[in-house]
Amino acid sequence: MSNFKTLDDFDVTGKRVLVRVDLNVPMSEGKITDATRIERVAPTIHELSKKGAKVILLAHFGRPRGNWIPEFSLEPIASACSDILDRRVRFASDCIGAPAKIAVDAMMDGDILVLENTRYHVGEEKNDPEFAKELAANGDIYVNDAFSAAHRAHASSEGLAHILPTAAGRAMEAELKALAAALTEPKRPVVAFVGGAKVSTKLELLGNLVTKVDVLVIGGGMANTFLAALGKPVGKSLCEHNLADTARDILARASEAGCEILLPTDVVVASEFKAGAAARTISASEVSDDDMILDVGTATLGDIAQRLETASTVVWNGPLGAFEIPPFNNGTNVAARHVALLTKADRVISVAGGGDTMAALIAAGVEKDFTYISAAGGAFLEWLEGKDLPGVKALES
Repeated sequence: MSNFKTLDDFDVTGKRVLVRVDLNVPMSEGKITDATRIERVAPTIHELSKKGAKVILLAHFGRPRGNWIPEFSLEPIASACSDILDRRVRFASDCIGAPAKIAVDAMMDGDILVLENTRYHVGEEKNDPEFAKELAANGDIYVNDAFSAAHRAHASSEGLAHILPTAAGRAMEAELKALAAALTEPKRPVVAFVGGAKVSTKLELLGNLVTKVDVLVIGGGMANTFLAALGKPVGKSLCEHNLADTARDILARASEAGCEILLPTDVVVASEFKAGAAARTISASEVSDDDMILDVGTATLGDIAQRLETASTVVWNGPLGAFEIPPFNNGTNVAARHVALLTKADRVISVAGGGDTMAALIAAGVEKDFTYISAAGGAFLEWLEGKDLPGVKALES
């Protein structure tokens, strides 16, 4: 995708710029525990501020569903933004009406202001045109820098784009370019990793990927469903036996599309899932009734390595095993580190995101070595499923 405007297309000096960001960060005892999403939008905020714009941040926090619930206020997050941005960040007690207008009117060029939670108003999630107009009243330009909210057609993430001159922020721009490089206009061969617990949560994703990639590596609990569908024993492993026909249908569709599906040929099993549990590696055909499959084995990792060595693009979503507890993190760690090495050698473009992906790659120590890791969850998955994202669609020229 390239048919959207960016910050380069606007003179923002003296302009009121409404920037949709994602400040829906995890909190514990009033403190942010992961500031990744704020750090991702910092370049856009700093750039606009340095160019003399009045930077007005729009965001949601939690799911108050139109109710004014104190614990969902953005005020403590605005305070945290001051520390992360190393700039004073002001706060307004509402995103529309007198509180917002008074705060915006008091701004000087370069100032940064956070408006209160947009979801305190029912018009936000309903994408109410009148609510969008009230938001737009405080801006001259609209910048969307929240890809993670782009799968929702809400007033602040989609509606505003139809009212004000619109651009993608730097984080959104980077995300869209990375996604285009991964699946829209990829260098081939493309190898995709899909892991996770259940096939049922990723049916649309798998259906789309088999038509887009050359090799699809399936791991995690969902691989067990495919193994069982092929008549392999899975013991007491996590498995959706009722989706056997669905799994076989996906395998058939992949074959028709010329996509190779790579399933585990050997697995790491234990009698229970806990730290220190006795584990062994066996053939995927030798799983006993008391075994629980918790990771891929070394032979499978060898098969994966062969495909990676000829790949040009890698897309990653989800771990290959129960990465939270050693030694069941080995498969994910080994494969992720291989991708990281190929990326650093400029041999592949690697894009990852969704679900437990970020945590798994951080645990593997490679979170800085992939070409791009999306901080979005649902939006990244919906893009992998081939769906149009309302917030992205609205940016198109």
